Amino acid sequence: MLGSELSRGVFSASNLLVLLNDGILRKELRKKLPVSLSQQKLLTWLSVLECVEVFMEMGAAKVWGAVGRWLVIALIQLAKAILRMFLLIWFKAGLQTSPPITPLDRETQTRPPDGDHSPGSQEQSYVGKRSNRVVRTLQNTPSLHSRHWGAPQQREGRQHQHHEELSLTPTPLGLQEIVAESLYIARPLLHLLSLGLWGQRSWTPWLLSGVLDVTSLSLLTDRKGLTRRERLELRRRTILLLYYLLRSPFYDRFSEARILFLLQLLSDHIPGIGLITRPLMDYLPTWQKVYFYSWG
Repeated sequence: MLGSELSRGVFSASNLLVLLNDGILRKELRKKLPVSLSQQKLLTWLSVLECVEVFMEMGAAKVWGAVGRWLVIALIQLAKAILRMFLLIWFKAGLQTSPPITPLDRETQTRPPDGDHSPGSQEQSYVGKRSNRVVRTLQNTPSLHSRHWGAPQQREGRQHQHHEELSLTPTPLGLQEIVAESLYIARPLLHLLSLGLWGQRSWTPWLLSGVLDVTSLSLLTDRKGLTRRERLELRRRTILLLYYLLRSPFYDRFSEARILFLLQLLSDHIPGIGLITRPLMDYLPTWQKVYFYSWG
């Protein structure tokens, strides 16, 4: 248990450091987010909450017991829902994506593109007359540690695509999409409320959460003109429906025995796989208890 708590603490700290480092790099590179300062602050707070929510829950359970743990869970989910609703209604931020702030692509943002060169300098690439193959000239080859092995125009295309993704405004949502997104935002709170009313062994919270997720997705799937990041978010939410197989009470009554049997079968018949499956079998109950009841 101590090892799992330590790993969660390290994971939360690393996420916070990445978020802080991205902010510093954006400031130095003058790559501001295409949002207002107030919206950027809300996104930052939301990102911080998502980084530390599980660690704060475990700390509250250690200090204040089960009551403190559930109180901290409810407060965090309430704060996240309020921030998301402000972004949706007040700032018209569109489809809520995860993570709230797009991580900085250091490969394309911290180095100048291949096509950038000062006036009078030599061309950085040469196109073969017969093969039409693009080859970088020796005079403009970067150092080994910063060299990439793709064609120059491919790198420029990736930079242009990444810049477009960051600069695109969110797709405006109609009434149906706003209702769908509101259901998605409210789902963790309604799930926690149903857990308090009917208990963790009841099927009602599981069914309620599942119905809200499926309803939200069904109302959003017909939406056209979404950006690439928004389409990826819808795909992520669809894949996360598989997590319901690992949520109680479905996990306790159906999934647990079958998953453990499969892991044990792999461990017994495939050489070396036991190094992965046996620790996973030991950690799975703790993992399921922490992550698979209200997290999105």
